[in-house]
Amino acid sequence: MVTRKTFTIAEAESLLPRLGPILATLRSKQRELDILQEALREGKRKVAGNGHLDEAAAAERPEAASRLAEDIRQLAGEVEALGCELKDIAMGLVDFRAVRQGREVYLCWRLGEPGIAFWHELEAGYMGRQPLL
Repeated sequence: MVTRKTFTIAEAESLLPRLGPILATLRSKQRELDILQEALREGKRKVAGNGHLDEAAAAERPEAASRLAEDIRQLAGEVEALGCELKDIAMGLVDFRAVRQGREVYLCWRLGEPGIAFWHELEAGYMGRQPLL
């Protein structure tokens, strides 16, 4: 059984200055990887359609995709090492386990939000966010 860190609001908010740049970089690298993977798929379609392919570009793309995927894994690991849970790279969404009214919940933060202002039940996810007030 994995023991997970629980956070107070103050503890979670103290991590936001570190998380913001990591999540922004993660988002950027994920977009790059998505574009590269689409280029790889397009290259395969071209070969299947007419046999023409820019071989030099095609040879570089898998290596670049592999490097980006490794960068993404490493950055995601940095987020997890802080004790929080990365939920969605594109949204820059992170959850922090916390105790609220005697039960375990998530404090929920999204890149760009000024602080932690929402929580949700463990099973509820982003759509179940509720204000902390």
